Amino acid sequence: MSDRLLVLVRHGQSEWNLKNLFTGWKDPGLTELGVKEAVAAGRKLKEQGLSFDVAFTSALTRAQHTLDLALKEMGQSGIPVTKNLALNERDYGDLSGLNKDDARAKWGEEQVLIWRRSYDVPPPGGESLKDTLARTLPYYVQEILPCVLRGQRTLVAAHGNSLRALIMVLEKLTPEQILKRELGTGAPVVYRLNADSTVASVKDLAG
Repeated sequence: MSDRLLVLVRHGQSEWNLKNLFTGWKDPGLTELGVKEAVAAGRKLKEQGLSFDVAFTSALTRAQHTLDLALKEMGQSGIPVTKNLALNERDYGDLSGLNKDDARAKWGEEQVLIWRRSYDVPPPGGESLKDTLARTLPYYVQEILPCVLRGQRTLVAAHGNSLRALIMVLEKLTPEQILKRELGTGAPVVYRLNADSTVASVKDLAG
């Protein structure tokens, strides 16, 4: 019987996470803690007895480095890895590179909260979560899901918002529910899928 395993993991802490900056498509590296989180993600997956046939990640360094470290920890560095900007973080547009406190001072706390936590209101020059889903979901359906359904154990290392887009579909969450869903850095979420692509079980390996 096919395993139909799909694991999603958010990248470890980045330099800009640490500095409280809007990151989006900017490309800072992992912090020392982020490296440890990525290695810990690999260790948790190994402890669960999991192994992978293929992996997917974004075009951004922090996700790629997280994937590399996790696979190395599992002794699986040789599996095929596909990188695609469809899995990139949500583009924060004019907010990218700004400190979140400075953004609140400039535009007001309420407006920044709307940009961060609404489903379909994008920041200036950037993407809403709805926009992110519109580019991430087709890639998932066309490239990632077929691997899972044919029994290839699949690992995806990406970002808080691109993964939220997938989780929204996998767990059938409403826009309101997905906005409240927190994804810890370096914390794998393990899905087992049914033959019809619905979720048979989910296990969060945070903590």
